[in-house]
Amino acid sequence: MRGRRPRNAALRPRFPQIRHWRASAIPEKVAMAVPRRSLDGRLFWVLGLVCAMYQIFFVRSAAGQTAQLSVNASPQNTQMIPENMFGIFFEEINHAGAGGLWAELVNNRGFEAGGPNTPSNIDPWLIIGDELNIIVATDRSSCFATNPIALRMEVLCESSGNDVCPPGGVGIYNPGFWGMNIEEAKVYKVSMYIRSSDSMDLTVSLTSSDGLQNLAAYTITADKEDFKEWAKVEFDLQSSERNSNSRLQLTTRTSGIVWFDQVSLMPSDTYMGHGYRKDLASMLANLKPKFLKFPGGNYVMGNYLLNAFRWSETVGPWEERPGHFNDVWGYWTDDGLGFFEFLQLAEDLGACPVWVVNDGASRNEQVPSATIAAFVKDVVDGIEFARGDPGTSWGSVRAAMGHPEPFQLNYISMGNQECSMHYYKENYRKFYSAIKASYPDIKIISSCDRSTISPVEPADLYDVHVYTSSGDMFSKSSMFDSTPRGGPKAIVSEYAVTGNDAGRGTLVAALAEAAFLIGLERNSDAVEMASCAPLFVNDNDRRWSPDAIVFNSWQHYGCPNYWMLHFFKESSGAALHPSTIQVSNYNQLVASAITWQNSKDGNTYLKIKVLNFGNKAVDLSISITGLENEIQTFGSIKTVLTSGSLRDENSFQQPDKVVPVESPISNAREEMSLVLDPYSLTSFDLLLDPSNSTMMHSVPESSLHSSM
Repeated sequence: MRGRRPRNAALRPRFPQIRHWRASAIPEKVAMAVPRRSLDGRLFWVLGLVCAMYQIFFVRSAAGQTAQLSVNASPQNTQMIPENMFGIFFEEINHAGAGGLWAELVNNRGFEAGGPNTPSNIDPWLIIGDELNIIVATDRSSCFATNPIALRMEVLCESSGNDVCPPGGVGIYNPGFWGMNIEEAKVYKVSMYIRSSDSMDLTVSLTSSDGLQNLAAYTITADKEDFKEWAKVEFDLQSSERNSNSRLQLTTRTSGIVWFDQVSLMPSDTYMGHGYRKDLASMLANLKPKFLKFPGGNYVMGNYLLNAFRWSETVGPWEERPGHFNDVWGYWTDDGLGFFEFLQLAEDLGACPVWVVNDGASRNEQVPSATIAAFVKDVVDGIEFARGDPGTSWGSVRAAMGHPEPFQLNYISMGNQECSMHYYKENYRKFYSAIKASYPDIKIISSCDRSTISPVEPADLYDVHVYTSSGDMFSKSSMFDSTPRGGPKAIVSEYAVTGNDAGRGTLVAALAEAAFLIGLERNSDAVEMASCAPLFVNDNDRRWSPDAIVFNSWQHYGCPNYWMLHFFKESSGAALHPSTIQVSNYNQLVASAITWQNSKDGNTYLKIKVLNFGNKAVDLSISITGLENEIQTFGSIKTVLTSGSLRDENSFQQPDKVVPVESPISNAREEMSLVLDPYSLTSFDLLLDPSNSTMMHSVPESSLHSSM
């Protein structure tokens, strides 16, 4: 997108407008240097100069607002931003995981979603045929003690005779999560458990949603007694065509009874080979998150403890996980995306895992302190699963799953904003003591605010959630300005603009959140970490808006706030420089300055971010002092996030309506004058001369212009 013209035409004069210039407006010497009869290179040079002069005289005068930004880049005045400053928070909401990030295509693969009593609802499974030739019902005959439900299918018709099956056979099909995205020539792994005492001629196929287009098929043929006992069947299907609204179907024209359980369909090509949907995980990777907080907030608690996230029931072989009903957000999850997979995802992203534990509280219940011991032990066991040697009880389970090396779990978040609950503080102390006794290096995050933390109520960090309007979010750029330094720091693990102006992810919401993050950067001696919420939404199940990333079975796009986060990818572990803005009668500007190093090419940049939250263009003068390395004339980049309307949003039809736009900065230097668009976020990545570089350490490469 380098050099792409900004979309806000009303705010950006375009080249044809120079027709309003008169010849007398051009300096005499310049005008005389261009013979009218010649259209050689000199004319184009002059036209370029005219455009620059137009920007200087007309655009700036039209701005009507001036401001001075001073940056002190002296090494003596730098403050190091925490290494894990900006990360991501994942919650199982909006089908973010089930039917989203987790690549499993079968919905309700174990037939457990209808509950333990049989017969039960097998939604979204449906039959092919009618009650005259097929009967299906759940029973409790599964070979898995933790997943007792299986599906019994009785076929009443056959390939010949009096009761002939329809030409395509009868059976069952699963449409996945609002359609399965099957891509041409891609390979999909099928696994299922089967039991039958009858001979079998079963076709497993991928078809269009109406069953008329066949994409791939595999036939299982067996004699009587071959599947007398439960057996696992695995094979690959390679699609001959593409269909984004497909289904998996199991059909036959042979009479008899067959049982199915744990029917799975996974793409063979997943992110890092670990089961995550590749396009969605890549969206996360492009943010270069420094931490991953999981598996949620309310999702961890549940409306009732019966439906809380229990880590130990989400590890081990997928088919042995019981799954649970996500009663807060209203849908079933098979827990394929479990505790192990979250830890693995964090490792794959190069992020620190931050585990939100259930501390014995749901949204409607709380375990008294007298009986909390079992919950405390459960959390300590979970840490052993993540960090224990393979010889330990739970470490051996992790090793058996293919990860003998410990995960780097160093943060535990105690609950989800539960400080006001009756038993929280007393229970918290028991968790804190037990965790620190076995793992003293782990940082424990309290749900209570800073004022309650003391030697009696200790904490390494305290959790802060901010949900508010865009105007209030902008004002919260100064939220931590007066926070006392020293003592535990904040983790702002959930923040978002909500309300009418948030829409489904608007420009104004993204800009307000950018102001807030700039404030966190400037106060990173009081704030340790920050992440937005929610992260994902399946467009078919919007339980919450806005969200950073929107997807369906085959498409995805980033909302403006997702693209805004790219402006902060280089901030974690970077050097923060003091900066001040001087402006009269216009309190709509927020700015920060950092030095960061691109680990790919070794180049060091001074990044200046300026947010203009007002409706005026601003003629900004930038003054940089204290640099040990000069700014190179060429190689610097300007990036702008803005659009034609404050309520502009991205969509499947226009995924790039509001995205960052880059352009080169010519003649970059310590003293510059530039124009800020109204309602915009602008960054200036100023390339520093590599000679005599002493102040900057390397941070992971995350250049916006290199990733777009």
